[in-house]
Amino acid sequence: MEATGMEVEEDSAPISSNHMLKRFGLKNSIQTNFGEDYVFQIAARDDSTLMAVSLSSNTIKLYSPETGQYFGECRGHSRTINNIAFSAPSFPHVLHSCSSDGSLRAWDTRTYNQVSYVHAGPSQEIYSFSFGGSGDSLLAAGCKSQILFWDWRNKKQAACLEESHVDDINNWYQVSFVPGYPNKLLSASVDGLVCFFNTDGDINDDEHLESVINVGTSIGRVGFFGDTSQNLWCLTHIETLSVWDWQDARIEANFEDSRGLASEMWMLDDIDYFVDCHYSLENDKLWVIGGTNSGTLGYFPVNYKGGKGAIGSAEAVLEGGHKGVVRSVLPMRKRRAIFGWTGGEDGSLCCWSSDESSEGSGSSWTSSTLVMKSMKSCKRIRHHPYQ
Repeated sequence: MEATGMEVEEDSAPISSNHMLKRFGLKNSIQTNFGEDYVFQIAARDDSTLMAVSLSSNTIKLYSPETGQYFGECRGHSRTINNIAFSAPSFPHVLHSCSSDGSLRAWDTRTYNQVSYVHAGPSQEIYSFSFGGSGDSLLAAGCKSQILFWDWRNKKQAACLEESHVDDINNWYQVSFVPGYPNKLLSASVDGLVCFFNTDGDINDDEHLESVINVGTSIGRVGFFGDTSQNLWCLTHIETLSVWDWQDARIEANFEDSRGLASEMWMLDDIDYFVDCHYSLENDKLWVIGGTNSGTLGYFPVNYKGGKGAIGSAEAVLEGGHKGVVRSVLPMRKRRAIFGWTGGEDGSLCCWSSDESSEGSGSSWTSSTLVMKSMKSCKRIRHHPYQ
């Protein structure tokens, strides 16, 4: 694998009437694959010294977030890898992954070998997972029509939830323990419901379901934010955005035409989809990250306070790296010179460098491209609450 350096050239171009964007020339490029693989997800270790990338070839590749150096890959899944995450800082060399092959695996990132394994059973698929409970020993997995729990210390199944969401054989669940609440689990599904469970003790549907939020349409992605993780953002499969106070089950803002609102906030192509949301704790500020089918990304600030929501002008634009839909955005909070990494359906990883004269966590960033491109690209495969 070879890297070539190029001079960085700057110019400025307007992205709205009152914002300016600095554009940089290509700084470096690295060949990352030779097939038609594309990137599903990028995840970083807690200290930001290692980065894992899941691919459509059912493999996970490991890189240096600082230099883009390729270290090795983990192989073992036989179907789509749906979620990857590094273990807690006390186990810095362990990476977890789950797949539509029904397995959740743990890998030693020093040897790239599988070191642990659980399986959800025949015909099952695992879409997401989260560790919580005492000492992060309780593993929750969002499966097809079920939420399964294991005691990770002995790999024994501890519980199964299957009645809290609308009964649908095609239901899949996103699960996440609430930051700061090790015994409180969120599950979100295509039925439009977000459920909160108390996982202390013997877990069951009847006694441990605490509250439900009805988003009203199929949920694609959710995340916690705020100084005490009291808020919840929710992106749906029809590209709407809503913000909630999950503790009171109260909606703070609802953007039914979020793509249209974001598209009006820059002078580039219309937003086709949303990738993720990003929150700055220091500034108490939330951005929704929108993308175009040609690979350009914009960070749009979300004002959800005061009873009237608004999406503001793009405050960062990542342009010129990707040539297709972007699947994953990884902010690099602990790498001042690097804004973050992105991966997409063009099979490329892009590293975006920060403007070193500005604060990395500020309300506005400037971007340049450090692009890792593949030779080929592929096309995009694209009820009421209980209380």
